[in-house]
Amino acid sequence: MLPNASDVPLFGAAFKANPYPVYARLRADEPVHVARLPSGQRAWLLTRYADALAALKDPRLVKDRRNISSVGGKTRQPWMPGMLRPLMENMLDRDPPDHTRLRILVHKAFTPHRIEQLRARIQSITDDLLHAVVPDGRMDLIRDFALPLPAIVIAEMLGIPASDRHRFHRWSARIVAADPSGWRMVTAIPSVLAFLRYLRRLVRSRRRAPGDDLVSALVAAEEQGDQLSEDELVAMIFLLLVAGHETTVNLIGNGVLALLRHPDQTEAARQSLGWIRPAIEELLRYSGPLEMATERYAREDIMMHGVTIPRGALVFAVLASANRDESQFEQAATLQLGRDPNRHLAFGHGAHYCLGATLARLEGAIAIDALLGRCTDLRLAIAPDSLRWRRGLVVRGVDQLPVQWTNAPTAAEGRATAPASAAPAPPSRQRTDDAP
Repeated sequence: MLPNASDVPLFGAAFKANPYPVYARLRADEPVHVARLPSGQRAWLLTRYADALAALKDPRLVKDRRNISSVGGKTRQPWMPGMLRPLMENMLDRDPPDHTRLRILVHKAFTPHRIEQLRARIQSITDDLLHAVVPDGRMDLIRDFALPLPAIVIAEMLGIPASDRHRFHRWSARIVAADPSGWRMVTAIPSVLAFLRYLRRLVRSRRRAPGDDLVSALVAAEEQGDQLSEDELVAMIFLLLVAGHETTVNLIGNGVLALLRHPDQTEAARQSLGWIRPAIEELLRYSGPLEMATERYAREDIMMHGVTIPRGALVFAVLASANRDESQFEQAATLQLGRDPNRHLAFGHGAHYCLGATLARLEGAIAIDALLGRCTDLRLAIAPDSLRWRRGLVVRGVDQLPVQWTNAPTAAEGRATAPASAAPAPPSRQRTDDAP
């Protein structure tokens, strides 16, 4: 018999602002928790570190619902408008061998070596953004800094005009805020359609005039044979655009907010050369950009902690809870910027480990170190309780983050340029996991 689904307020504003007490209770008393989504659908939440880690590698939990067997063969898929079906072909929702084939096509663009080559450009964009706002003494950190930095970087990698970056962020923000099974997904359909139309025009443009960018490389691969279908091509670009900046926006926003709430620890940590590398890892653990790993489905009945997760069930590994698990992290509820070891799950694990983790780490490190170097008395410009947290199951971040400062040294006086050794390289265990 199914356990009773309780009303964990996964979309409530108060919960999004501080979900950790609820997660602590679930880890202790109900590690496999059945929650009810706004649509009424049940979702099984795995809140302990060991369970989340195992789930991210478990072949019984699949990404593609078409791989769930039913009595009559393949399981029946929910209806989807024809114009949205290309989205089902993205690698985030595929299992091996299809996932492996798609991953190989973009992996080379996101290796640590290739990302390191972007360091100077990321630093230049960061310095330009800060130069524009420092004299004002205040800004919305999300709108003026955390968003444009990764948006410019991924736009340049894909060959998309920088003038369009606000459009695709507006579209992606509406999409990631939508419950995939609820009414908010219906309201997101216009944004999805607009995004897809834009991407099809972009693909046609690159077919006519290829450039030295990732979209052109993907188009060439699609035309060489059966590596990419047209729908897979559009879905791939869609995923890279959305995931390519959403994670970093929340890493910078959540990270800066955590540092501002711990000023003494932040100041002490910044006295050490190379402080930013372990600090980024701890910020990812303590208040990471993802609340949960993206959805998975039980291929068969799975027994866990006395609870049966039935075949076809929707399952989420709750990363925000796993990263605060006391059995894995000493003083898990405490920010410790020099924490080592720090085997957090902020970017997932296994075959679907975040493709852009290396890029997000580098962008976050450069951005946060430069920001604190230029604005040495950075502080919130509003009461913490006034912050609005974004809706949605997967992402975790604030809509706006107004900050202000008075002491703003020049780049030469401050620490606007991080030492090369200060940027975080992914831990060795993570370099082999390169899929999103």
